[in-house]
Amino acid sequence: MEKNKLDVVLGLQWGDEGKGKVVDVLTPSYKMVARFQGGPNAGHSLVFEGDSFVLHTVPSGIFREGTVNVIGNGVVIDPVILLEEIRSIEKMTGDISGRLVISKRAHLILPTHRMLDAASEAAKGKSKIGSTLKGIGPTYMDKTGRNGLRVGDILSPDFQARYDALKKKHSGLLAQYDYSCDISEYEARWMEAVEGLRRFPFIDSEMYLNQALEAGTRILAEGAQGSLLDIDFGTYPFVTSSNTLSAGVCTGLGVAPSRVGRVYGIFKAYCTRVGSGPFPTELFDEDGERLRATGHEFGATTGRPRRCGWLDMVALKYAVMMNGVTDLIMMKSDVLDGFDTIKVAVAYTENGKVTDRFPYDGGAGVTPVYKEFPGWKSPLGGLRRYEDFPEAFKQYIAFIEKETGCGIKIVSVGPDREATILR
Repeated sequence: MEKNKLDVVLGLQWGDEGKGKVVDVLTPSYKMVARFQGGPNAGHSLVFEGDSFVLHTVPSGIFREGTVNVIGNGVVIDPVILLEEIRSIEKMTGDISGRLVISKRAHLILPTHRMLDAASEAAKGKSKIGSTLKGIGPTYMDKTGRNGLRVGDILSPDFQARYDALKKKHSGLLAQYDYSCDISEYEARWMEAVEGLRRFPFIDSEMYLNQALEAGTRILAEGAQGSLLDIDFGTYPFVTSSNTLSAGVCTGLGVAPSRVGRVYGIFKAYCTRVGSGPFPTELFDEDGERLRATGHEFGATTGRPRRCGWLDMVALKYAVMMNGVTDLIMMKSDVLDGFDTIKVAVAYTENGKVTDRFPYDGGAGVTPVYKEFPGWKSPLGGLRRYEDFPEAFKQYIAFIEKETGCGIKIVSVGPDREATILR
């Protein structure tokens, strides 16, 4: 008998693809949304009814009545940031304790993890990776080093002793960096926030999710960051600390590979990147500035200006392959409205040779080979049917589908919920 499966939505570039909006649009079809990796370095922006909201840890289904939201075991949690986020949401929606649950196996970001992050980044000097300094890398390091504190430990009578032991270990590391700052105020807020989270159910998420699947519940797994930031297959070392690919769903939620159904891969009609690392199609000219200004390309979490460039088909095809994408979703198509010519990288030149393979080092030192398309030169923002799209835009869509071998199911032509065309 065919078993019920969960679907996955994730980013195919370097993050900031628009996952929050897509999850919000898709959630009416699902009764449960589960975040499977990452931490408060995520910034999932939602715009609806004239209001905008950025989510960092809470899954993007939280604004849909009747949807249960699960923070999975693969996520790392800063209690201060999470509680602030919850309070902001509850100002808009009222009490959400009935529709947010937290995995006992999710790891906690301690105040000293944030200090370690800052000390490590400062010590790298010119080779900084562009960390958001939220303590996420050091938390994952403690997880794999088998030193971490987990949400379930909050319920333990010796929680304070476990906290103090890990803090002491961190203090020794910070002394080696010759780095110190006063965290007493943040630490007091952290302990208060830990208490504040106790009103939410701490669950055995792997049992919870598998039982929900057995009961026929439709579940959407939500990723953070982007595929090209995956710790194993991204542009290492300029990557995040978790597995952002669809494979991360299995370890980040505790579901079997055979339980994964549709994989929705989100990409922008162009490319952006925050922080350091290779970016083959990056633009340093007026076109790059225009993309940044028109697309409001500033980080939802950090506020940093994003690096902008043309769509990279080499990287996109790689991400589609690695994730087993079944449906593509194209975001921010309207940002390209005013361009006379639109370019897409279809290959790279490296050491005089042309290749269409995504390289081991993520494309450092390659030169993109571009294919040019005529711009559509008309506003997409008010259009609500595929049939009404300009012919040049339809050709752009058809080219991407042919190259990736994957259909574009949703096209976004603006930030609002309504500016989302399902094909």
